[in-house]
Amino acid sequence: MPEPTPTPTAVFASEEDAFAAAEETYRAYTDELNQVDVGEPETIDALFSLTSGDFEAADRKTFSELYAAGYELTGETKVADFRAVSADIMKGAVVAEVCVDVSQSDVVDQDGVSVTPPNRPDLNSLTVTFASSDGRLSIERAARSESSSCAVE
Repeated sequence: MPEPTPTPTAVFASEEDAFAAAEETYRAYTDELNQVDVGEPETIDALFSLTSGDFEAADRKTFSELYAAGYELTGETKVADFRAVSADIMKGAVVAEVCVDVSQSDVVDQDGVSVTPPNRPDLNSLTVTFASSDGRLSIERAARSESSSCAVE
């Protein structure tokens, strides 16, 4: 008689739970981002508990470059909209369209002069991929979305 094989357990109870966890993760990331002091690396470490993969690698590179240049982040970034796209509740993979409002944020040099490109859009539409590992959801990848706009209401 063959041995029974264990039934895989879903990471999330439902797609709604997956999307809620993804949104909570992205909002927590944004909250931590708003607390970052580039000159204090420990303030950046909190971001890495919410990221993985390509997204974390890109953040590490960006913050290293900002630190080396002596730049600071000022103001606040906000999540203007979060739209569910897809969720694999068995694997814990989630994709969402996120509209990020950067209109109140800036990158400045040691003299407080903005180094942000003047043509930077106030709203960025991103396709964000989340992954589950060791019982936690993290932001794994984000790419500018050409197919979605940030039409916030």
